[in-house]
Amino acid sequence: MQLVKFSATNYRSITSAHRITFSNVTVLIGRNNEGKSNLLRALETAMALLKQHAVTYNVRVRRINSYDTAYMWQRDFPIQLQGRRTGTQTILKLEFLLDEDECRQFRDEIGSSINGSLPLEIKIGKDQEAHIRLVKSGKNTSALAAKSAQIARFVANRIHFNYIPAVRTDNTTIELIGSLLSQELRALEKDDRYLSALDTIATLQQPILDELATRVHGPLKEFLPSIKSVKIEIPELSRRYSLRRDVNVVIDDGTPTLLEYKGDGVKSLAALGLLKSQSAQTGASILAIEEPESHLHPAAIHQVNEIIRSISQTSQVIVTTHNPLFVDRENIKANVIVTDGGATPAKNIAAIRDILGIKASDNLTHANYALVVEGEEDAIALRALLPALSEKIAKALRNNMLIVEPIGGAGNLSYKLSLLRNSLCAVHTLLDGDQAGRDAYQKAESDSLISIANCTFINCNGMTEAEFEDCINLNVYRETILSEQGVDLSSSKFRGNKKWSQRMRTTFLDQGKPFSDALLMKSKYLVAAAISKNPKVALNEHKRNSIDAMVSALERMIKG
Repeated sequence: MQLVKFSATNYRSITSAHRITFSNVTVLIGRNNEGKSNLLRALETAMALLKQHAVTYNVRVRRINSYDTAYMWQRDFPIQLQGRRTGTQTILKLEFLLDEDECRQFRDEIGSSINGSLPLEIKIGKDQEAHIRLVKSGKNTSALAAKSAQIARFVANRIHFNYIPAVRTDNTTIELIGSLLSQELRALEKDDRYLSALDTIATLQQPILDELATRVHGPLKEFLPSIKSVKIEIPELSRRYSLRRDVNVVIDDGTPTLLEYKGDGVKSLAALGLLKSQSAQTGASILAIEEPESHLHPAAIHQVNEIIRSISQTSQVIVTTHNPLFVDRENIKANVIVTDGGATPAKNIAAIRDILGIKASDNLTHANYALVVEGEEDAIALRALLPALSEKIAKALRNNMLIVEPIGGAGNLSYKLSLLRNSLCAVHTLLDGDQAGRDAYQKAESDSLISIANCTFINCNGMTEAEFEDCINLNVYRETILSEQGVDLSSSKFRGNKKWSQRMRTTFLDQGKPFSDALLMKSKYLVAAAISKNPKVALNEHKRNSIDAMVSALERMIKG
């Protein structure tokens, strides 16, 4: 079961319908006070009311915990509308999508068939009594409408919902962990040994409850002679609920300490770590997180993003954020812009950048993708070479959807990657297969800015180190080097398995030429210019494997 749509009307700051379509990961972005947090709270309220409905026929709101209730009209209905006579209800709508097995279960439990779509509406007003109904047209409408209570319980029994607010205290984290524990331990309630143990506990508790009731009965009867008896009991549901929820969490990082005494960042990571490791749930498993970046060091934010993406493999995740790291660059429509009284899927990266206040440079204004290379000369060569190797990449370059971005040396890799990530670009990196390239990769990886999946190293058969120029056909640039620098690269000194810049140095010196970083840079520019003139024949057939691998990676990265 999946939650596919949700809308809220007349909930806190939301007066008109805010409708959201959900993906595996849905990102709500918007400026402050536009309603992002209230949308999550409205969803939490809808889930709490549904789950309560699964337990009791009487849908009056009960306290969810000792601090809050699922819905309070004075708090949750828009204050500016509370004085009017009509339209004083909060309306929450949810639409679930059932798979084939769940449709069969629905038919068995409810006695009616559906096509997979299950839309529900919850209305709640001043009396704080929730009314839940099925909103569906077509065949069997009347029959299904009469079974709304059963249908609501069918859905509620299959909901696994967790909510992490932006202000994360130790109470919030322990409550979340308690909720997860409750979900896991609920399975024991089908075990006869566990049920027998509960009966034993109830039997042992009863004499104490009876004795306490007798002690209370005496004083009360003095004031109220008509009282016949007093009974004190622990409801069966409360006994089970308490056994499932009460928990201490001890973190041992040298000194065992209760989680409540740890910092907010540790609490956030502990809660998310548990969510990541929980067992796959049947039904609708949903996690809502307000500002996952709160209280976290920048390095930890990358960890949280990875955890969220991992959780999304088995659960739907909904986040509100001001941090571009959490934006879904692959599925633009999964980013919902909440502004001007509405909630609409983003149409492009530019709209997301604007709402987040990101000031992108001109060449990044329309770019969704970036190829990061070490030097400007590499960028010049690849801008000419790539269109000759892939029509898909050529189109992306023409439309400015893909840019080739030089970093001015491998040592600048981490800095450039962090800028591109904040500019909401999906990035692939091409690095020379030498020590400088490997060192730069290791640093960027330790900063959670790169992974092996989005990086290609230049590797050539028979060479321990290699550079971009090692992949290029010598015939493309030999005459240019001879004409401009007076060095004949047909020399045997230029052959061998050392990387291109080392072979250039040996050849220059052998032919009585000076050699310096400036001359090396000039040589690289000459090679890039020669490639630009003859891109179709530029690659060395025996050493092009790295370039071909990079082209394949870029084609996978570019959508459409």
